Amino acid sequence: MLIGQEITVLGAGIAGLAVARALALRGARVTVLEQAEAVREVGAGLQITPNGAAVMQALGLAGALSEAGFASHGVELRDGPDGALVARLDLARLRPGQSWQFVHRADLVALLLDGAREAGVELRLLQRAERVELTDSGPALITAQGAELRPGLLIGADGLHSVVRSALNGVARPQFTRQVAWRAVIPAGDDAAPVAEIHMGPGRHLVSYPLRGGTLRNIVAVEERTAWVEEGWSLKDDAMELRLAFDRFGPRVRGWLDQVDDCWLWGLFRHPVAKRWGWTCPAAPARGVAMLGDAAHPTLPFLAQGANMALEDAWVLAQSLAMHDDLPAALAAYQAARATRTARIVAAANANARNYHLRSPLREVAHLGLRTLSTLAPGQLLKRYDWIHGVDVAAG
Repeated sequence: MLIGQEITVLGAGIAGLAVARALALRGARVTVLEQAEAVREVGAGLQITPNGAAVMQALGLAGALSEAGFASHGVELRDGPDGALVARLDLARLRPGQSWQFVHRADLVALLLDGAREAGVELRLLQRAERVELTDSGPALITAQGAELRPGLLIGADGLHSVVRSALNGVARPQFTRQVAWRAVIPAGDDAAPVAEIHMGPGRHLVSYPLRGGTLRNIVAVEERTAWVEEGWSLKDDAMELRLAFDRFGPRVRGWLDQVDDCWLWGLFRHPVAKRWGWTCPAAPARGVAMLGDAAHPTLPFLAQGANMALEDAWVLAQSLAMHDDLPAALAAYQAARATRTARIVAAANANARNYHLRSPLREVAHLGLRTLSTLAPGQLLKRYDWIHGVDVAAG
């Protein structure tokens, strides 16, 4: 049902650009609306795991991802205070046929934008959405400038504060997790082993890995605290606050943090997975609304699956629209395929936050168990997440 169909995508981030290309490759006429004056991504690094890489392959962008990314060879879990190795997941040896990539978020957005344009997608900037109304004649998108747009199919890829999600599910009431996170990027120097390091300590942890061919090092540091911090990525913080929060960690971590000049702080919130992912107009069932990515299922950053779930959503939504002759069936199939899986991933990310922050005596017991398993059966540690990384939605 996609040949020649006009579709409007709200948001030019990872989810929006991926679904735009996926739809355009199937013959749809796609317009992406972006609120900024240019497509730029202010985030830092992210990880594309094999499930996300499979979608990039299906989109014809695997080569571009390999050029922009930095192949990951492993994951190391380390004790934060003394830096000792707790466990290692040797991806290169245990999963030699899979693609694991560290990539700067801005580079991923740029290659997805190029891919969308190459497929014929139109991009319109300075289109800030004020609200979405579900009317008797279909969806209405009202912009901050007062314009009213009437797309036949509107796809919300508009992130945490999605106006599409609000229209479908009402105003969300996220729960503060009593955790905040800093993000920063520093020069990597000679310290650019292709490994993601997770340094775990009581009430806090820090994740780091190289970017851009090993020239940069990405840092995400999480601390438990009771004070509320706004949700979002744009709150600049004093780097000294970050250093003080991890002043009891080992010299390796402290050395990284001594290099931080600029850092950003955001509060971590739990959001329920949306109950309603799509809507079709009763009087005109060919007109409707759908959403994907963070708009549908925001997740905590403890499994590196936010971008990967968005890529999976993009492929499945486009495939569902292409395979069904009517919109209600397509949107029902899309939500049925995605809701349970994304809810399970979100729950697993929530659990990881607790596991990284254990205090004595549970911490010592857990670390001993991880060391033993890593030594005697290293494949078992990685296997516990095969249900995430081993799925290829593009293969059905």
